[in-house]
Amino acid sequence: MRAIVVRTPGGPDALELTDVPEPVPGPGQVRIRVAAAAVNPVDAVTRSGALADAGLMPPFGSRPSVGIGWDVAGTVDAVGDGVAGFAAGDEVIGLKDRLDVPLGAYAEAIVLDAGAVAHAPRSVPAVEAATIPLNALTAFQALDLLGLPPGGTLLVTGAAGAVGGYAVELAAHRGLRVVAAASAADESEVRGFGAEMFVPRGEYLGDSVRALVPGGVDGALDAALLSVAALDAVRGGGTFAAVNGGPATPLPLRGITVHNVWIRADAAQLAQVAALTDEGRLTPRVADVLPLSEAPKAHARLEAGALRGRLVLTP
Repeated sequence: MRAIVVRTPGGPDALELTDVPEPVPGPGQVRIRVAAAAVNPVDAVTRSGALADAGLMPPFGSRPSVGIGWDVAGTVDAVGDGVAGFAAGDEVIGLKDRLDVPLGAYAEAIVLDAGAVAHAPRSVPAVEAATIPLNALTAFQALDLLGLPPGGTLLVTGAAGAVGGYAVELAAHRGLRVVAAASAADESEVRGFGAEMFVPRGEYLGDSVRALVPGGVDGALDAALLSVAALDAVRGGGTFAAVNGGPATPLPLRGITVHNVWIRADAAQLAQVAALTDEGRLTPRVADVLPLSEAPKAHARLEAGALRGRLVLTP
């Protein structure tokens, strides 16, 4: 079968379309015939070698090639021993949350643990469903870490982005009062996601948020990686979640509890976000659809920015 791999880290041209043996599911695993795979920033930093340089995965060369792609939507075509709840023909979504693997979702087929897979939402096509796992679970797990009660106030930075948009929708569903920070041109869209209040990008964030919520918000989900600028909008003793962690994680000033969001695959949570999609509470957004062979072009467009929604690859 065909798959995209990286042998030597570098720019988008490091993505190589090659023929590889079709994977075989082991105990507790399912094989998914890929219909669509979303393109995410983590794919680009993996390809570039930045994650290996940061010690988050082994150096390139430790294995002959590294697979790329976390998000998948497709159809189960084989199951391993001990798998319950899935059968050949089931339409599913899944998340590959390991970095050092020979095959990722940029492929014609992928094998995942059953605990990383859920039945796909019925209301959207595969190209939209493929944008859900990584981004919606990141928002879901960040909100769990923040632990804000209904009626609490939450700042979401990057509210028009893939993670931020899902975060606004999930927060509103949980009964939180959301302050969305995004480009002024995106105000109508993020209010449509459920944001009660809006702050345009480029203003002094802490001052602008505190003008709307005196004393500061109870928590912040920093999808735009604004770090201390977003922390300044949080009241003393509040909570803060840094999506992707790393250098964008601020110190816990003023007694604020600071979390790093390290995403993990979770079948039960995937099933919940699939159900919320079918209820119309989550809005998948696809920027464009490209064939698997144009993965380098997709990465170049991702790194150029200015996308709304995710690029999606189809085999």
